[in-house]
Amino acid sequence: MPIATPEVYAEMLDRAKAGRFAYPAINVTSSQTLNAALRGFAEAESDGIVQVSTGGAEFLSGTTVKDMVVGSVAFAEYAKVVAEKYSVNIALHTDHCPKDKLDGFMRPLIDISAERVAKGQDPLFQSHMWDGSAVPLDENLEIARELIAKCAAARIIMELEIGVVGGEEDGVDNEINDKLYTTPADALETVEAIGLGEKGRYMLAATFGNVHGVYKPGNVKLRPSILKDIQDAVAAKHGREKPFDLVFHGGSGSLLEEIREALDYGVVKMNVDTDTQYAFTRPVVDHMLRNYDGVLKVDGEVGNKKLYDPRSYGKAAETGMAERVVVACRDLRSAGTRLK
Repeated sequence: MPIATPEVYAEMLDRAKAGRFAYPAINVTSSQTLNAALRGFAEAESDGIVQVSTGGAEFLSGTTVKDMVVGSVAFAEYAKVVAEKYSVNIALHTDHCPKDKLDGFMRPLIDISAERVAKGQDPLFQSHMWDGSAVPLDENLEIARELIAKCAAARIIMELEIGVVGGEEDGVDNEINDKLYTTPADALETVEAIGLGEKGRYMLAATFGNVHGVYKPGNVKLRPSILKDIQDAVAAKHGREKPFDLVFHGGSGSLLEEIREALDYGVVKMNVDTDTQYAFTRPVVDHMLRNYDGVLKVDGEVGNKKLYDPRSYGKAAETGMAERVVVACRDLRSAGTRLK
């Protein structure tokens, strides 16, 4: 199927909330990790979201070019071609964009989509994330007002973060403290600033103890009930059940029961990166350790071309990552739910 249109993406999110499931949003950094994500979604019979971070986009442009927009455009155009060979709908998303990278990442990408829409085409990306968690909430929402208007005009869904996700991602390091918990007051202020869809559709990354990075199950102190409190507070004032389309960040190390509880409160998208990185790399390590004297020219020998051909271990890496995507789909209850 082709990359999801804005209408299909909206239907995907609506079905997820109604069905109490969420789509894994898989971070990719190359054509091969993209192919692994697509394969995993297809094998799970789940629609899904594939996304690039600022660092991933920069890497996609080439290690000497380091242009986030070039990398993002190249990724999106490649994805558009290869996704047609899979039997699932895929939305393209850009991950965390902090204030200092807006002009070099999110804003120009919105402009590209606006130009496409003006010509009668679909936007290049289906959603973009503005990450204002590092600035005061009033400034965060002021910027969000500007961005959501531009996104809406370009038929793009915006993702917004209020609160702070702990740990480190793409060089942004946040302490693990009480700021990791969004309050109902924060949510009400968000609605006051950008509405509940009438100014443009958005997803809300509210924080409930989320932490980026690698943690053993049980070490991350999540409080999913915060999501219910947020939804209930806004519903009581505005008369709409589960008003927010919520996003779960920093899910590595989370217990399955905590993930499932979050789904019940309206999470429709969960970012998956750390676990799929490991699932991709682990088979490569295994190949290298088992074939040490083949991938290297040891003691003046010539090695084994079949073993150091990147395809030999790349296939294993793709398989390992695809398998982990299937697990994510099952955990998030999206397996078997693809739109026909």
